[in-house]
Amino acid sequence: MILATKIRLKPTKEQEILFWKSAGTARWAYNYFLAESERTYNDKKRTVKEGEVRKKINNELKPTTHKWLKEVGSNQAVKDADVARKRWFEGITEKPKFKSRRRSKVSFYVNYESLTRINVGFRGEKIGIVKTCNALPKLKKGQKYSNPRISFDGRNWFLSIGYEQKFEPYNLTDESLGIDVGVKKLAVCSDGEFKENINKTKEVKRLEQKLKREQRQLARKQEANTKAYTKNRKPIYKTPLKNMKNIQKQNSEIRNLYKRLNDIRTNYLHQCSNEIVKTKPSRIVMEHLHVKGLMKNKHLAKAVASQKLYEFKRQIQYKCQKYGIEFIEADRWFPSSKTCSSCGQIKSDLRLKDRLFICSCGLKLDRDLNASINLANYSI
Repeated sequence: MILATKIRLKPTKEQEILFWKSAGTARWAYNYFLAESERTYNDKKRTVKEGEVRKKINNELKPTTHKWLKEVGSNQAVKDADVARKRWFEGITEKPKFKSRRRSKVSFYVNYESLTRINVGFRGEKIGIVKTCNALPKLKKGQKYSNPRISFDGRNWFLSIGYEQKFEPYNLTDESLGIDVGVKKLAVCSDGEFKENINKTKEVKRLEQKLKREQRQLARKQEANTKAYTKNRKPIYKTPLKNMKNIQKQNSEIRNLYKRLNDIRTNYLHQCSNEIVKTKPSRIVMEHLHVKGLMKNKHLAKAVASQKLYEFKRQIQYKCQKYGIEFIEADRWFPSSKTCSSCGQIKSDLRLKDRLFICSCGLKLDRDLNASINLANYSI
């Protein structure tokens, strides 16, 4: 099994400058491939291969107009764009978009063949020796780290790597565990365990209120710097925003708040998924929620997004694989909430506001707990 880990880096100022150059080059190469792909299709009615684009960058652009590309690598970003385009062709994801300098994630690929572990950190191609806060996992002879990437979260630099690790089989129980996820509660398990919504805690609410205040302050500062608007209602600033230190400082404060909220939610998901998987059932069944459809509801969109339901499912999946637990995702149209877990009768008139499931057979149960029991009994 391939496990992934994220290690905080301690780069020098020179290395940090090189990191920013590498991330910028990766973004440029990604966008360049998408532009070449659209141009080739519009002119010649064919799809361009990533090898053609890499040859053009290495043989034509680097020696002439784009000599700055020699400082860092750009080939992997072209491959990433090609993979994103193929996934779009296969209907897995939406059409890849051009990466924005302001909004895209700051990250770049490190050559896995030249990445070597040393006592103080690691040695990478063109970036030299980089110190880390924690040691990289040791590998057996002949093994390599998979998909190493360096990213920036707004405050610190991190190295993300994958490595092969084998686990001994665990002694599992014969229990089948059903998990019903939602907005009111993060998860309700068929064994009666309720996982509360972290977004209803005092600390998260305090941070969200503070985020609103900081965003209002940013809006006022931008409004004070606006002298006119275009026809498309885009502001024209008196001073460019990049030269406004107070606005940049405010943006940094907002980014740190977003990071703090994201860290709290992700950490809570890890705690909950660990508690669930360590009960060691023989299988875990989760419902298949159409999250993309739920996000279209303007009244629920924010609550659904803050629950991070897909991330919760992803963590359950890989931890089940680690323990040797069978993971099953129930069919999207399986009526887990409307079916009585005692007699099997389907209550078609059940509404969302009905939090208690009452059946004619005499069953009276929390609707989410009833749904989780039905998921535990789910058969393919």
